[in-house]
Amino acid sequence: MKLTISRWRLAVGIIVLTAAPMLALAQGGGFGGGYGPPLKVIPPTQPFASSEAHYQFLLSQAKGGTQHTIASVPRWDGLWVTAGNTHMEIFIDGGNFSGKVREGVLTPAYEKAFKERWRQQTEEGQVHYDRLGRCEPPGMPRFLLEPYSHEFINLPTESYLINDFGPSIRRVLIGKQHSNLYGTHSWYGDTIGFWDGDKLVLNTKYLYPADFTRWSPMTSNQFETVEVWQLKKYAGGIERIEVQATFYDKYAFVKPVSAVYAFRHAVDLEQADYRVNHWECDQTNNNFLDDKGVSNFHLPGEAGFNDGRGATMFPELPGQTRDPIYNTTLPAATTPAQPQSTTTQSTTKGAKP
Repeated sequence: MKLTISRWRLAVGIIVLTAAPMLALAQGGGFGGGYGPPLKVIPPTQPFASSEAHYQFLLSQAKGGTQHTIASVPRWDGLWVTAGNTHMEIFIDGGNFSGKVREGVLTPAYEKAFKERWRQQTEEGQVHYDRLGRCEPPGMPRFLLEPYSHEFINLPTESYLINDFGPSIRRVLIGKQHSNLYGTHSWYGDTIGFWDGDKLVLNTKYLYPADFTRWSPMTSNQFETVEVWQLKKYAGGIERIEVQATFYDKYAFVKPVSAVYAFRHAVDLEQADYRVNHWECDQTNNNFLDDKGVSNFHLPGEAGFNDGRGATMFPELPGQTRDPIYNTTLPAATTPAQPQSTTTQSTTKGAKP
């Protein structure tokens, strides 16, 4: 079937989105790398048997932590975007797409799984399956590198780490102990923390199995983190929030691994008066698994295409279109099996917005 102009545009958009992360990695640091001095990993001063032992050691070093007030708690106001990370250097020689998987970092089962995922990305240009295409949240540790706007809100007794994508919210309880009232895991787990001066130290447990990103290793339900967040200032007016992270996972890693992630002020977004909106994946999700188990997409004009700019399930009522200002509903399939077709026809025939 020949692609229409709209379908070509969408296809090009998909290619650009797929290639963008690869370009960012090629420029060094990945997802905004190259802003400020090179990132340097600061590993733990000694090995620890668990994330909790690591966290308790840091708490002891900080003599129980700094008790901030609303006036003294560090402020990380405004919008932030990613400014690079080093996580690929843990798993890939050279840390870029021309490198090979480092052996002996992952356990045999997870190394085998990652080598296949890496083969798909480097040989075919994309992995066969990405959780985000199925409307799953980024989860942890993927939260730390998602290249969308972030907000960080610090209060004396809690902090909120917010990622535009999802949106995803990590709630940090200051000075608390871990609690698992539900008796299960979740996408962002349970995060406790303390302040050591201007450094926010976190310990996260009870996480769902996830991944670092779609072309990186997967994690298990035993994945845990210790993170140290700090606002750093460099010459030339450069400000960067740096996150020194150590990851623990007895199923995935031979021993704990460490990386550093960074965020910078999103000056261009702030100047544009950008607003963080709620994302709803299901409304515009056109991803599906084909008969080979590979992620694919419904394009405009194809059966199954989901046009998020169309109307609700009640197009006979006025005010039911989702795009009342521009009315830019895309062409949809004309098969009776697709309710979007009826929606599009009624919209183009002048249905009230």
